[in-house]
Amino acid sequence: MFENLVHQEAGKSISAEIKKHSLPGSILFAGPESSGKLTAALESARILSCYNHQQPGKWICECPSCLKHKALTCTNLMLMGPRDCTLEISAAKDTFIEATRNNESYLTASRYLFVRSIRKLTLRFNGILWRGESNLSKVGTIIEEINDNLEKLDVSRELPPQEEIEKLSEELYKLSVKLEKDFLYDSIPVNQIRNMEEWAHIKSEEGKKTVIIENADRMAVSVRNALLKILEEPPADCVFILLTSKRNAIMQTILSRVRTYNFIERDSLAQKEVISRVFHDETFNGSINDFLMNYLPVKPEEIKKQSEYFYTNISRRQIPDIKNIVKNCDDFNLKLELKIFLNHIAFQQRKLMYTQCGAEASAKTMDLLRACWDNITLYNQSPISALDILLRDISLINVSNDGVFSK
Repeated sequence: MFENLVHQEAGKSISAEIKKHSLPGSILFAGPESSGKLTAALESARILSCYNHQQPGKWICECPSCLKHKALTCTNLMLMGPRDCTLEISAAKDTFIEATRNNESYLTASRYLFVRSIRKLTLRFNGILWRGESNLSKVGTIIEEINDNLEKLDVSRELPPQEEIEKLSEELYKLSVKLEKDFLYDSIPVNQIRNMEEWAHIKSEEGKKTVIIENADRMAVSVRNALLKILEEPPADCVFILLTSKRNAIMQTILSRVRTYNFIERDSLAQKEVISRVFHDETFNGSINDFLMNYLPVKPEEIKKQSEYFYTNISRRQIPDIKNIVKNCDDFNLKLELKIFLNHIAFQQRKLMYTQCGAEASAKTMDLLRACWDNITLYNQSPISALDILLRDISLINVSNDGVFSK
């Protein structure tokens, strides 16, 4: 069990509970980003549904349930919660294309990697979850196109010619970026929790159901309250797995209803091994997050440079070239690019918190940054307009010569 969960003792604890049939119906995987929590959750779902009752959980198992779980097409699996998916998709795409060009020994594994990376995104748009949503038809059109293209790359089929592989892969990446940018929520809508609860109570005909909720710390209060009852009394054939990198941000009433399994920060050698095993890159030295950041259209250093230019000009009572900033940041086509930009402004203004007159200004600035994020990600305002508003509103806070905001 958990053969693909590298350097995480939590896997042994979860495996032992599954073997003893003592895994509770509501559990929490807590640990740093890129520590294998989602991998462990998806593996738990596969093992719990495995038809091989003599030796359940072997990755090489080819029972119908395991094959569907490996391809992330099992109808007993529901995946929810916000996530930055497109960097992993981009990295998996390059790994897959490289494997097909050179007919590498890991070709089949790279096909699974690429297909699964996309389905980690599309699973969040399950029609059951989105029932009643105004965007359902628009989302459905993109999902249908993605699924049609994925079908041509499915591991059960012969691969098309190389030129078509690369064309399909690039188109899948572009569709995934559009899906994530335009429709993936930053916090789960409460009606999706209600839709999920209704689904969870329908008895499964094939093994256990699993609901995975990623970044559970980002749920609004109304969503948390809607989730509480089903966590306390989960259906007998359904397991709930919550994931978080900020356990302290999880509501105490939720923590009291789940059993927590802690994931650790892997050391540098372990992270290098993960990158080598998953993406077959033997040369990269750095963390998994740093590796994935290389797949941003604009390097994080450039985004931070633009952020510093924006903030420094405001501090000097000068007007930055916002159109050029947005252009240099890839028009913020990925939410992660916007997150890096705004987080770096928050980092730059941190010194305000340590001055008597600056604490209030710092709080106001943080509120403005959150509003800017919402304007772009929730209300579909253009990045240029949103940054214009941010510039105007921050400028209303007086700045002294040493760059410290005051009332």
